[in-house]
Amino acid sequence: MSNRPSTRNKNKRQRPDNNAEVISDLYRKIHLSGEVSKDDIKQLYMFGKPVCNQGCRVNTKDNPNCFCGLIPPPNGNRKTGLWQKTSEIVSSMGADPSKDLRDSLDTPAGLTNLGATCYANSILQFLYMNKSFREGVLSVEAEALEQQPVLNQIARLFAQLHASKMAFVDSAPFIEALALDNGIQQDSHEFLTLLFSLLEQCLSCSKVSKARTVVQDLFRGGVSHVTKCSKCGNQSEASSNVEDFYGVELNVKGLKDLDESLDDYLSIEELQGDNQYFCSSCATRVNATRSIKLQSLPPVLIFQLKRCVFLPNTTTKKKITSAFSFPGQVDMTRWLSEQSESEMLYDLSAVLIHKGSAVNSGHYVAHIKDQDTGLWWEFDDELVSELGQHPFGGGSSNTSTKPVQPVPGGQSSSAEPNSVVNGNHMGASSSETNTHVRTFSSTDAYMLMYSLRNQTNGDRKPQMVSGEQKLNDDAYLPPHLLKQVIELNKSYVDSCQQYKIKKDAKLALINERRQEVRSVISEAPVQSPVEAFWWISVDWLRQWADSIQPTMIDNTPIQCLHGKVPVSKISSMKRLSAKAWNTISSKYEGGPTLGEDDCCIECLKETARSTVSADSYRDGRTLMRELAESALAGKCHDGQLYYVSKSWLSQWVRRRNADLPCEADTGPTASIRCPHGSLMPEQAPGAKRALVPENLWLFIYKSANEVKPDDMIGCSVFPSDSDVCPQCCVELTEVTCMEDSLRDFKLKQRQSHEKLALGKSVPLMSENTYYLFPTSWLSKWRSYITAVGKNASSIEEPENLNAAIESLKCEQHSRLLHRPPSLIRKRGVILQKAPNVDELTIITENDWTLFCKDWNVNEERGILAEIDLSVEDSLLEASEDTPITEENVNSLDEANGETESQGPTVKTIPEVCEDCIGERESCELVRKLNYCNEDICICFVRGKEKEPPKYILEGSGNMLEPNNRRISKRSRRTSYGNSVNLNVSGTTTLYELKMMIWQSFGIVKENQILHKGSKIVDGETATLADVCIFPGDVLWVTDSEIHENRDIAEELSDTKMEVQQSEGGFRGTLLTSNIGTQAVSQGCYN
Repeated sequence: MSNRPSTRNKNKRQRPDNNAEVISDLYRKIHLSGEVSKDDIKQLYMFGKPVCNQGCRVNTKDNPNCFCGLIPPPNGNRKTGLWQKTSEIVSSMGADPSKDLRDSLDTPAGLTNLGATCYANSILQFLYMNKSFREGVLSVEAEALEQQPVLNQIARLFAQLHASKMAFVDSAPFIEALALDNGIQQDSHEFLTLLFSLLEQCLSCSKVSKARTVVQDLFRGGVSHVTKCSKCGNQSEASSNVEDFYGVELNVKGLKDLDESLDDYLSIEELQGDNQYFCSSCATRVNATRSIKLQSLPPVLIFQLKRCVFLPNTTTKKKITSAFSFPGQVDMTRWLSEQSESEMLYDLSAVLIHKGSAVNSGHYVAHIKDQDTGLWWEFDDELVSELGQHPFGGGSSNTSTKPVQPVPGGQSSSAEPNSVVNGNHMGASSSETNTHVRTFSSTDAYMLMYSLRNQTNGDRKPQMVSGEQKLNDDAYLPPHLLKQVIELNKSYVDSCQQYKIKKDAKLALINERRQEVRSVISEAPVQSPVEAFWWISVDWLRQWADSIQPTMIDNTPIQCLHGKVPVSKISSMKRLSAKAWNTISSKYEGGPTLGEDDCCIECLKETARSTVSADSYRDGRTLMRELAESALAGKCHDGQLYYVSKSWLSQWVRRRNADLPCEADTGPTASIRCPHGSLMPEQAPGAKRALVPENLWLFIYKSANEVKPDDMIGCSVFPSDSDVCPQCCVELTEVTCMEDSLRDFKLKQRQSHEKLALGKSVPLMSENTYYLFPTSWLSKWRSYITAVGKNASSIEEPENLNAAIESLKCEQHSRLLHRPPSLIRKRGVILQKAPNVDELTIITENDWTLFCKDWNVNEERGILAEIDLSVEDSLLEASEDTPITEENVNSLDEANGETESQGPTVKTIPEVCEDCIGERESCELVRKLNYCNEDICICFVRGKEKEPPKYILEGSGNMLEPNNRRISKRSRRTSYGNSVNLNVSGTTTLYELKMMIWQSFGIVKENQILHKGSKIVDGETATLADVCIFPGDVLWVTDSEIHENRDIAEELSDTKMEVQQSEGGFRGTLLTSNIGTQAVSQGCYN
């Protein structure tokens, strides 16, 4: 072994080896002389310890001149307190409101998301960025706004978006005014349609003509559904009706661009066969055509892309995520039913995007073009980002959305282009617009908004308006809204200023405190032996050095009862120079003031006495341990000897050295003293003893009396010639006799009932008489008679056998309350099938007689059992008399299959009480099925055979019958291979269980074939209690692989949202209730 020194503690300061000896000698001198000199005080209070120069890693406790570790290094910091990082201190003050200031006045403001209100935020931003609609809403007079809470909130919202100094505006008042549930995601197109309807009603009461019809003027178009007879060519009367629309809903599935979707929308449908049309002119059912005609288009044309489809196989909804192309501008002239005199050229002004794969979840964002500057912006709730001249930021910021090749104007975007434009190109010039149309493709685009190009300035570039001019244009906002925005901005600016003042004050205080602490710590050490100093508590000093606002000086923890400084507190205090003390005492006051002359002499002398006494005790105990070890070894000693407890002496020897006697030194003879005050016989439990010499006994006796004076019980004196207590000897003899008698009785029981004692089955014969015995009593009896040694006394005697036998019978009919056990024939021998699990055990007549004799039982009260072979014999006779044909072989196989369950049976006297058993089993079944938060095991069986191993069938099939739930040892101990434990209740539905299995194994619920034993568990609405699935059951599942795999998140999301929307949707909000109509009516009447 290497002698190389250990380097584990090489960085620790090594203490002198002789320091403890020097201190001990000094205390011994003070104790002997009774005098304390100044040199003694200096040495014991460690005045001469070297002054540290911040070289210790932590503060040294045994050096009152060490001030290391109280503050971090110059560039260091701590997790809390005064020396915490400045950034963390600032963050603890709360959010800085100035961070919510708009980065630039040219940047639009965002809207807060209250949980799941992104669908509303994207629509609101689209409406606000439409300049005509914004001006119309803001022009509504104050009187009308007061009568319409929803209109008032949207006007206030637009005013704040226009002139607020914050980067985002709180949308909560508007959401609350509509009574929307901010925790449920809704469809943005449905929300927009219902909002238009509500705004139409609210704005109809305005006296401002521009505002009264702004919704209809901007967003309403006309469409007719034309049905034309193929025979006479006449159109139906309803074909002349023009219906209003606010958006065109286009199919996406199987279509790749906007042109194809519009052609599909306006395509002609043939009405033939069962769908023939009844023509009033022809007076008969005829073939006809049906189509949609666009009669008029609004200035703002909205296309709704129908990305949601219904899957009939799974009865769920799925989002179509295929790419869809749309142009930057579209000429709608060729899709109008009648040619328009003016050019119907529309420019892309907004794209609403739905992110996510599920239909009823995900996230909405809006890409909107500023009409004044021509810049595109992405509105993602509070976050607003500039995209430049491109609706998708040049195609580099979104992988699912990209620009594609430009195509010549007037052609379909699906045609092959003549040239390719770079994806980062920010748009064509005005001269190129006439020949090329820029086209974009997206997998998430949900709504497209196009604005009609003004013919008078269609070829003119948008005029750039500075954000400063736009936000400071007070004339743009009406006075009542401008006043509200000014107040909000003023409140926001005030909060920013208040935060800044508070932050600057706190940082200034921290910097001042840090300088103060560093200054005092640098002046704290006492440099000269003759320099005056003061004692300071280390606990207060640490708190002062690490707190932003420290408390008053508190030196009471380092004071003794005499009001001075004891030497025992030397590790809890420091020597502080007079300059440092004056600095902190003048500022923080407190006290008491403790100086060099306040060292407590009385405590010092008491410490010296205790130290000398401890040294004496340790030395004496070291010498006495050798004598104790020889006494335990049985070595004889000369002179007077004394008895002590052997176990106590062993513990005393093993105990580590201590400075003073403790509780463990008491009671050296407690366990060998009898209740009568004499020496306990050594044969008694725990009374083993050892002889120790007189000097060791005196040391032990003295130590015990110092802890517990006059302890006559635990410290009784027993010389070696002490007599053993005669009364205890007699009692011990009687106990020994009783134990011998009990031992003989148990031996006799084991010999008389050898097979029952060993748990072996008894071979049964039809000609013999047997008895039924309670298995629970037999188990306790077996444990009682086989227990030996120290465990024998802990095993209780079985309860009264008479009572156990009577409990097997019902009180009402005096018949058997349990069904007799099942029998099985093995190699021609009839045996009880499961004696360890059955409630009753079959015993021989001889065993019953001996039990009655030994346990005082009336033999006539027993339950007789006879082996009945009549059923088995009849089956065998039937099989012998039947001729061998194909049909009879099958019937014989069925009969042979039943012989195992209908073999030998047990007939009892008295008979089985089926009424009471049925009632008890019904109650037990109800109790078992009424479980909560219990585990069942689900095992996934893979492979083509779809058949589980035998041990899994044992673990699940044997649980089919709740009253015979026997599980083999292998099934109980086996950890099934690909299995999981699921926490369920009796009320858990099979659908919920299948969702748990889906989450655990990834098997979609439609593909799960669930088994319990050999039976298939089917359905979804039934509960586990309905199909008798109990706690601890083992079920196995296979994958049919019929339906395609899908993400469980879609199932969970769609199920949750379908339930919520089928029950709620926008129901209960102002969008669907008649509250809005009533409010409008009242406003108009006023």
